[in-house]
Amino acid sequence: MAQLNYHIGNFDQNLQKMLKATADAVEQGADIIVFGELAVTGYPPRDFLEFDDFIRKSEAIVQELAEAATDIAIVVGAPSRNPVVEGKDLYNTAYFLAEGKVYAKAHKALLPTYDIFDEYRYFEPANEFNVVEYKGKRIALTVCEDIWNVGNENPLYVVCPLDELQKQNPDFVLNLSASPFSYRHARERIHVLQANTKRYALPMFYVNHVGAQTEIIFDGGSIVMSPNGKVFDELPYFEEALRIYDLEEVIQNETQEQQQEKDKMTLIHDALVLGIKDYFRKLGLRKAILGLSGGIDSAVVVVLAQRALGAENVRVLLMPSQFSSDHSINDARQLAQNLNVQYDVVFIEDIYKSFEQVLKPHFAGTHFDVTEENIQARTRGMLLMALSNKFGHILLNTSNKSEGAVGYGTLYGDMAGGLSVIADLYKTEVYSLAKFMNKDKEVIPEHIIIKPPSAELRPDQKDSDSLPDYGILDKILYQYIEERQGPREIIGLGFDEALVRRVLRMVNKNEFKRAQVAPVLRVSSKAFGMGRRMPIVGKYLA
Repeated sequence: MAQLNYHIGNFDQNLQKMLKATADAVEQGADIIVFGELAVTGYPPRDFLEFDDFIRKSEAIVQELAEAATDIAIVVGAPSRNPVVEGKDLYNTAYFLAEGKVYAKAHKALLPTYDIFDEYRYFEPANEFNVVEYKGKRIALTVCEDIWNVGNENPLYVVCPLDELQKQNPDFVLNLSASPFSYRHARERIHVLQANTKRYALPMFYVNHVGAQTEIIFDGGSIVMSPNGKVFDELPYFEEALRIYDLEEVIQNETQEQQQEKDKMTLIHDALVLGIKDYFRKLGLRKAILGLSGGIDSAVVVVLAQRALGAENVRVLLMPSQFSSDHSINDARQLAQNLNVQYDVVFIEDIYKSFEQVLKPHFAGTHFDVTEENIQARTRGMLLMALSNKFGHILLNTSNKSEGAVGYGTLYGDMAGGLSVIADLYKTEVYSLAKFMNKDKEVIPEHIIIKPPSAELRPDQKDSDSLPDYGILDKILYQYIEERQGPREIIGLGFDEALVRRVLRMVNKNEFKRAQVAPVLRVSSKAFGMGRRMPIVGKYLA
């Protein structure tokens, strides 16, 4: 059983890696090797599925894999054409390849419309279910969500594939998945698999992808379930793995329980490192740049970048203004030295004053306000983008989810970048991640972690001047964004009514800003960007 994930459309690499894994499995005496949902094309392929050339290339890879399936059966996910004129043109298919040919196919029945991939846009749901008979065993072949509707508990669906397949007396279940990472999802997956084994009393082999595709991160963690509901094995997170299992050992298991640790900060840290690494590797990029302010957000991002790309591929720019404190400059310098990354110091006071002088006749009669603060942020953004353009470094954005939610950021300034690294982490989670990074030794200077957060865009500025305490703000935001609770429900939890309504109005009116940010690495169940699709113009809680 393997867990693999690839860049969209990189068919040759997909094929070579799967052939190598297949050869290794044959050498170890395996009868079947299993890859994940849409492993041939990569997940999610989105509108590439509308290109006939893309489907032809996918079909060619399936055929090559079929020809290689002589000493072993290969089970792999790929799109297949729907021969019926009515309905969608494609199925989301699990191919069972054996004896040098396409031995059998199983189409996905339950097509989700959710924040990762709108499958109903492309695929026709299956309405026929048959076990695959191979080497004396009857196999229930399923795809991802087909096992999530246990016993037809979801009234949106009229069919439960495993209920139908169970009538044909299968010996075990294979499930090809593309299950995206969130820090809670690994536990949820095990609960779903346990519910299946409890209902059907069948061993189950659940195969998940590992790797990142732009915003989406796949954590691997493929699972082997014994019929008694025990986790016979759970494969590693965030790394490719190939393991061979004896079916009878899985069936007869009475005591073995092998589960990975699921510490929230460990999972988030490893997910973000992989997200950065794969974004750069799959786009053929090497080097990153970011602004290092001496604050907690940029500190966490530079540590993640250094661990993902290597110190030699990370450059930081310290850009103090007349409002920057000496300790912030020193903290940033110390962090850069701790990580051994290249850093440069560019003072922006003179640049800011030149803007001030040019704008002076146009700003006559006005006072210093957020406009002048934003000029500083945009000056920094311009300097970072200049170095990015000149040397080919990709700018990493350092905004967090709390700031992004309430609009506490400057478009074309600190919101600039090619990838938003921590924009799915609330500010309190950023602090927790920083402490996690320091668990073995002090990487991030302690002063960065303990000092009050500040943008340092005016004298003695603190985030608390404009925002509620992050400990309260983040709880309100979590209820509104992840839990989709309205003001009445949130107020009912004991939060101040005026504060709740103020926070929710800030979230809604700043949708136009979030529509312009770089892709956000997803680590929660509801990330901004593709994960939370709201109208920019709306009157809800106006």
